[in-house]
This record gives sequence, structure tokens and C-alpha cells, in this order.
Amino acid sequence: MKDIKACIFNIQRYSIHDGPGIRTVVFFKGCPLSCLWCSNPESQYNKIQIVCDKSKCEKCLCCVNVCPKKAIYLNNNHIEINYNKCISCLSCKNSCPNNALSVEGEFLSVSEVLKEVLKDEVFYEESNGGVTLSGGEVLMQHEFASELLKSLKEKNIHTAVETTGYSPSKIFLKFIENVDLLLFDMKHYDREKHFKNTNVYNDLIIENLKIAIDAGKEVIVRIPVIPNINSSLKDAEEFCKLLKSVNAKKVNLLPFHQFGQKKYELLNKKYAFQNIQQLHEEDLIDYKNIFLKNGFDCYF
Repeated sequence: MKDIKACIFNIQRYSIHDGPGIRTVVFFKGCPLSCLWCSNPESQYNKIQIVCDKSKCEKCLCCVNVCPKKAIYLNNNHIEINYNKCISCLSCKNSCPNNALSVEGEFLSVSEVLKEVLKDEVFYEESNGGVTLSGGEVLMQHEFASELLKSLKEKNIHTAVETTGYSPSKIFLKFIENVDLLLFDMKHYDREKHFKNTNVYNDLIIENLKIAIDAGKEVIVRIPVIPNINSSLKDAEEFCKLLKSVNAKKVNLLPFHQFGQKKYELLNKKYAFQNIQQLHEEDLIDYKNIFLKNGFDCYF
């Protein structure tokens, strides 16, 4: 096993929503997409981040004064951090008298992550569960993830991956060798609209979705249904056309929610969907029925 390191921002135990049975979910930091509605904005940047809770900050400037790279400063009466200058020395966090500063992400080795996820091995066995790799986008740290997946399969642990599929196909095909289940995100069927809302085109994503299905992998296509982005009944019809063309069978609809709104404030980032109402399952019955009528196994 190559004991390399990756930037991980959370390891969540006892999950029941990210694959079958009881699971541990490992969240990888860094994502090539920048979806406007992203509920984990802290996952987009692929390095450690210091974040400031403005409700706790008294602007004492201890953090500003101690930073060796002058990466933290006061702007418009708020603490801001220049991540291009930050070296993650944590001097600012350690100097804060009110614990207003916290850290998103840490570099862990394969052996460290493996040790953590194996703590619940007995639960995986009893519930037919396992380990799910999520993000961010796990493919941005594919070498580490592949080593972890290989180690898990050697212990006969079920593996799942939540992915956008945005990676060179040669890397993707190698990566999925030790993956039992792919939870494959599909943001939009339209190439230009996909770019407008995520900052990448969907050509590679569609290609890799087809590769996974053709390779005989179990694939569940996950569609985050976002108001005014892909939420119309026409959008559902177009998704069906695309997914039929790659022979997808299962579709999991994810109604838009606002669970991540607070995180944008902590990161001092503008949130484009701040005043958009959440969607609920009952709002999408007709949307779901279009997939069912087209022969898909579709559920929330």
C-alpha cells in the first residue's frame, strides 16, 4: 500500500443515505466543478482552509498580528483570509481568544483513514454496509482514493463512490476497478447550461457515465433538482433522453435544500441561491412520474 496523503474534510460514521446499510463516508476536499447551489462550499478548495465565524469574532486582531504571511486581514469590518498566501500554520486559530476561527480539512494518510473507517467494520458486516468516498470530487485525489479502495476490497468491504465523473476517462476506468457502487451526479443534460451553472462542460461526465455502465458497474444516477436550473417537466424529459442513450436504469432525485447556506457566510462567499425556496418530494411528483413512465427505477 502506498501510504500517500490526501486532503480530507470530514469522516462521517453511521451514515444510511450514501449507499446500502450502515456506512462511513470519507469526504475529499477539492472539486473541479463550482455549482452555484453547492451545499458543501468548503469542499471546492483542495487545500486546508481557515474559516471565521463572524458571530464570535470581536475583531481583536490577534489573528492579523500573528500571521507570518499577512494572509489574514480586516476588510469592511470583517476578518478575511487570502488562501493564496495562507500556509495553514494555524497561528491565527491558536491565537483567537474566542475560538472564532476553525479549520476545514486536514491531510491524512491512507493508513490513517483506513484505521478510522475500520472501527465500524462489524456494523458493515451486520448491515451489508461499507465505506463511501465523497467530496468535493474524489477523482481530484484519485491516486489516494484508489489505494484506499484497494485496501477496502482486500478486506471484503463494500465500496461506494459519490462522483461527478469529471476526470480523464483513462483515469476513471482504472479508478472504478475496486468500486462496487457509483452514485453518479448528473447536474444538467444540456452542454452549455451545464457549463453556465458548474463552470465545466458535461461531455466528459456523460462519457464516463457510459464507461461505468458498459463496464457492468452498479450505477445510480443522482440528479439534484434545482429551481430554475433543471426543475421543469421539460428538463425531466430531456434527462430521460440522455440517460436512455447511455442505458442508465436507476435515478435518485435530490430536491434542492438550503442546508449549506450558513457555510457560505463562514467562508465569506456570496451564495447565489440565498433567497430560493427549498423543494420537497411532494413538489416533484410529476417530475418523478416522467422518469417512471420512461421505464426508470426512480425514487427520492
